[in-house]
Amino acid sequence: MDIDLMLRVYPFFLEAAWITILLSVLTALLGLTFGALGAAARLSRFTSLRLLGATYVSIFRGTPALIQLFILYFGGPQVGIQLDAFEAGVIGLGINAGAYMTETIRGAIISIDKGQREAARTLGLSQLQAFYKVTLPQAARLMVRPLGVNLNMLIKATALVAAISVVELTYTAQRYIGSTYKPFEMFLLAGVLYMIIIYVTGRGVAWLDRRVRIT
Repeated sequence: MDIDLMLRVYPFFLEAAWITILLSVLTALLGLTFGALGAAARLSRFTSLRLLGATYVSIFRGTPALIQLFILYFGGPQVGIQLDAFEAGVIGLGINAGAYMTETIRGAIISIDKGQREAARTLGLSQLQAFYKVTLPQAARLMVRPLGVNLNMLIKATALVAAISVVELTYTAQRYIGSTYKPFEMFLLAGVLYMIIIYVTGRGVAWLDRRVRIT
C-alpha cells in the first residue's frame, strides 16, 4: 500500500469531503421539506392530496436514485430544466430522500394514540392546536432515530452524484485512480473519510435523540 501517495493526495480528498458534507446538508434540508409536505399530503383529509402523496412516495421509492439523477441532469434540458451538476445532485437526491422521510414522519405521527388528540379537543383545543401542542411534540421524539437512519443512507447516496461529475469524494477517488493507477489506496482514503462523516453524524443524532427523550 502506497502510504506516501495517500498522504500527498489527502488534502484534495479533504476538499472533496467538504463538498460531500455540503451536499449532504443541503440534500437533507430539502429532503425534510419534501418529507414534511409529503407526510402532510398523506395524512390529509382530502383524497386528491392523499393520492398525490402516495404517488410521490411510490415513484421515488420505486425507482433507482441514479436513474432519477440522470433524468433530471441529462433529460432536464429537453423540457427546459437547466441545472448544473451540483444543483441537479442536491435536487435529485433531496426529492428522493423526501420520499423516504415522508413515510418516517407519517409513521411517527400515526403512532400517537388518537385518544390524546380527542382529549385535547375536549379541553377546548382546535384540531390544529391539538396537533401542534399534543401530537407533534410526541411524534418528533419518535422521528429522530429513524430520520438519523435516513440521513446515514443519504450521506452514502451522495456517492451517486459522481456519475454526473460532481467533484465529491467518489469522483475525486475515480479521478486520481485514472492518474495513479492505485484504486485500492484511493478508494480506501475515500472510504475512511465517508466513515468519519457518518460516525460524526451518528453521534450527533444519538445526542439529539437523548435530548428529546428527556425533555
